[in-house]
Amino acid sequence: MATSFVDRVVLHVQAGDGGHGCVSILREKFKPLGGPDGGNGGHGGDVTLVVDPAVHTLLDFHFRPHAKAQNGKGGQGGNRHGGNGGDLVLRVPDGTVVQDVHGNVLADLVGAGTSFAAAHGGRGGRGNAALANTRRKAPGFAELGEPGDRSDIVLELKSVADVGLVGFPSAGKSSLISVLSAARPKIADYPFTTLVPNLGVVQVGDETFTIADVPGLIPGAASGKGLGLEFLRHIERCAVLVHVVDTAALETGRDPVGDIDAIEAELSAYGGLADRPRLVVLNKIDVPDGRDLAEIVRPDLAARGLRTFEVSAVTHEGLAELRYALAEIVRERRDTMPAPEPTRIVIRPMAVDDNGFTIERDEDDVYVVHGPKPARWVRQTNFDNDEAVGYLADRLARLGVEDALAKSGAEPGCLVRIGDREFDWQPTHYAGQDYVPGTRGTDYRLDEPSTRPTAAQRLAARKARRQRPVDEIDEPDRAGAVDTDGI
Repeated sequence: MATSFVDRVVLHVQAGDGGHGCVSILREKFKPLGGPDGGNGGHGGDVTLVVDPAVHTLLDFHFRPHAKAQNGKGGQGGNRHGGNGGDLVLRVPDGTVVQDVHGNVLADLVGAGTSFAAAHGGRGGRGNAALANTRRKAPGFAELGEPGDRSDIVLELKSVADVGLVGFPSAGKSSLISVLSAARPKIADYPFTTLVPNLGVVQVGDETFTIADVPGLIPGAASGKGLGLEFLRHIERCAVLVHVVDTAALETGRDPVGDIDAIEAELSAYGGLADRPRLVVLNKIDVPDGRDLAEIVRPDLAARGLRTFEVSAVTHEGLAELRYALAEIVRERRDTMPAPEPTRIVIRPMAVDDNGFTIERDEDDVYVVHGPKPARWVRQTNFDNDEAVGYLADRLARLGVEDALAKSGAEPGCLVRIGDREFDWQPTHYAGQDYVPGTRGTDYRLDEPSTRPTAAQRLAARKARRQRPVDEIDEPDRAGAVDTDGI
């Protein structure tokens, strides 16, 4: 049967998109000037990781690697706002490390209830009722909802254990955990019986600590040989490492001291574990040859400064002394650890000369505007609506983007990029305070110059064509008149 333990997955997270704002004008009897009543769109939901002590593996994310929160609802007429999208909460094991695809650590989730927002939902767009002001009394546009964050993250589980057991396969690590705690791992008499790290809880008096083993640790594991590389990360948080040595091994060419040296070489190659105290457990002394070998190697281990315990997982001999020794080391480690400090909220005000954006000129001779506000405004603009585009130009001008582009050397017609949009810069689009909105959905500042005569000019031309010239009217009158001089 295949193992069901998964400790590393790639998760594709997608937050909810914000709902679009609504364009609506109140039309009701006896209210000819009802005004705009379009509601705002709802915000998209977040994707949040939360530590749950009841979860011990990342198996769920292995089979369902895509996580998406709900989108916000769109606004409606009658000043009805759209509902916010529901947040998606993902339960992860204690000790989960969140990384990006490049290996940068984003969060280290340790402790029940610890949370991390993996993706933030998009903002909902404002309806035309929220965009109305004294000059723009009935906007013919609304803001679009912002898209939610989309990213790929790597979840890596590092077990939170106080004691880590290391040793060759079939050294008796699983048997030792089963008698020290209530854990019941699979135990058999062949190598690589344990395919997943086992975790148990040990209670000694008032002290409670956790103990875990690293399966499949053999020479070359740190470079990818065997199974040890897959599980070495699970002992990074341990307070003490315990070498479990099989003193009853029948393999020729192996001895307890050589086994310890081989395992230490792999731990040194993996790195980051040199400061952890070591203990040596000579296991299987219930076998006569095992007890004799333990007595032989004990002086050599003592000469190296290693504290040694002779135990038997079958007869439980020496287990009490081992429990109390581990509890003492764990307690000393916890006493030396600094107390966790509460998270401090730091508020950094914006500098006086900071306008919230920067402008740079790239190699393609494009002026690129960087900044959260301009990028958000562009995402919220419906470019099929001229009035919405004019409103965006007004906002950028009030922020100072127009003046900054002029100071950077931009000329009318230059290419400007904000977010994923590119524009031909026309500074004359911003008319200032004297701009008066016209027909809803239009903006005369965006009209292309046209040689077509205006309606007034066309009307005057028609009147001119209908009028007969004066000389054409006088000649018939003169031809039909009677000469009375000869009467």
